[in-house]
Amino acid sequence: MQNLYVDINVLQTVPSSNLNRDDAGAPKTALYGGVSRARISSQSWKRAVRKAFEKNQTAIGKRTKKVPQLLMAKVSELAPNLTDDEVLTKVQDLFKATKIKVDEVKDKDNPDAPVRYETKALLMVSPGQLEKLAQYAVDHDELKGKEVTKDIKAVMKGDQSIDLALFGRMVADNPELNVDASTQVAHAISTHEVVPEFDYYTAMDDEQPKDQNGAAMLGTIEYNSSTLYRYANINMHELAHNLGTEDAVAGAVKFIKTFLLSMPSGKQNTFANKTLPSYVMVTLRPDTPVNLVSAFEEPVLSRHGYLKPSEKRLEETYQTIANQELVDQPLLNVVLGHDQTTVGQSVKTLPEFLAAITEGLTKAVQDENTNG
Repeated sequence: MQNLYVDINVLQTVPSSNLNRDDAGAPKTALYGGVSRARISSQSWKRAVRKAFEKNQTAIGKRTKKVPQLLMAKVSELAPNLTDDEVLTKVQDLFKATKIKVDEVKDKDNPDAPVRYETKALLMVSPGQLEKLAQYAVDHDELKGKEVTKDIKAVMKGDQSIDLALFGRMVADNPELNVDASTQVAHAISTHEVVPEFDYYTAMDDEQPKDQNGAAMLGTIEYNSSTLYRYANINMHELAHNLGTEDAVAGAVKFIKTFLLSMPSGKQNTFANKTLPSYVMVTLRPDTPVNLVSAFEEPVLSRHGYLKPSEKRLEETYQTIANQELVDQPLLNVVLGHDQTTVGQSVKTLPEFLAAITEGLTKAVQDENTNG
């Protein structure tokens, strides 16, 4: 498959909220175009996508230091006749073959607790990889040598879960086990300047005597509200490499839907700020992805809401880039949430939107296979 990129542009209004906090508990911000903007980190939104996958019963990987413990449990499940020491030896040999360092971790508060085995850094493994690693350990008495290392590397690169295929994996101890991410997610920022606000709140003691005044607790929460510009792209060539060509289109469409409908959960119980996108534009490009955030380098100014002028700015910037022929003609541009769009195919419902994207991606992949 040659170059094929999917650009996902989203405008979403969010009321009073604190979706993604910094180390001081304040909503994250960014300086762009000379003014302060609301910001939601890409890491925060990617985690929201992973949790949404899981909630919708899509198998996702485990990102944890406890992979050795998970592997020991799986080996014991597959081979209950093995002793604990035999299981431990097999798992240790597996990790030696991968060149990933494993530490013994002792519970300082409970010296009698069993020793745990953990990797030095977080490691992402898919359910399929975990299952096959355990089965390989059970099926082989000797877990040493170049052939074993080659086999284990193949297991660690195959059977990727959708989140591993999309967001990738870095293994500092052995870069050969790295998985290149097929998706890039930008930090969402507001299309306009944002000034922080503070909620001063009190909590009352229900058993406080009637003759006593005052609150039992005082506090403040910093928050803001904004119209966010969200952007992500998918490298379909890399996604096909990670998942296989047949699953790449379905995986891309599933990510697009989940990216649109997910939201970080910071302070959700306090603000109940769950909203849905108001405007979405997805573009299939044969040359390079294009982030349209430059539409908002000059902050939107409005006394009657930011959404409509933000939509206008976004489409004008898209058209300007097209007119300048800075990039190739897109294979498809489809818009949800704007009946009067002048830049692409307008659809009214999310199912129609996803169907149009599926059709466009399928045709692009088929054309590539035919020409290839």
